[in-house]
Amino acid sequence: MRPAVPILAALVLAACSGRGSPGEATPNQVAGTWRMISAAVEKDGAMHLPYGTRPNGMLVFTRDMHFVEVLTDGDIPRFASDARGGGTDAENRRAMAGSIGFFGRYTVDAQGRFTGNRVDGATFPNWVGSVRTERDLRLEVVGDRIFETFTRPDGGRVTAEFTRVRWP
Repeated sequence: MRPAVPILAALVLAACSGRGSPGEATPNQVAGTWRMISAAVEKDGAMHLPYGTRPNGMLVFTRDMHFVEVLTDGDIPRFASDARGGGTDAENRRAMAGSIGFFGRYTVDAQGRFTGNRVDGATFPNWVGSVRTERDLRLEVVGDRIFETFTRPDGGRVTAEFTRVRWP
C-alpha cells in the first residue's frame, strides 16, 4: 500500500497545477514581455504616429493567460502642477490622447498563436468588456518581434511593432 502514496501525490499535484509535465505544456508564442518599437495609424492615405516619434510602451502576456498593455507618447511633457489629478485641461487631453493602458485575458490556439482577448479594465472605459478575435486583432510573432495590426472603429489601420525583452 505504501508505494501508492507517492503516485497518488503526483496525480494530485498534476491535477492541481492544470498541466502535465513541462514537456506537455501548451505552446504560447506571445507569452513574455514586449517593448514597443513603433506604432502608426493609416487613414484616408495619411499616416499618423499615435504615440509620437518616441513611443514608449510595454505589452506583457503571462503564462496564466492574462495580459497588460501600456502605451505612451515619450514626448508628452510633464504636468506643470506635478500632481496626477492636477493637470490643466490641455495637459489632461494630451495625456489621454497620447496614451492607453488596459488589461485582461487572452487565448492562444494549439500552436500557441494569439487567437483573441477580453479587456477587463482600461484607461479608456469604452473598451472594458470588449472582446476581439484574431479577425479583429492580429498578433504575429516573428523571431523576437511581435507585429500587431487592427482597424479602429473610425477606419484607421493601426500597425505596431514590439521586440521581446530579454532580462539578464
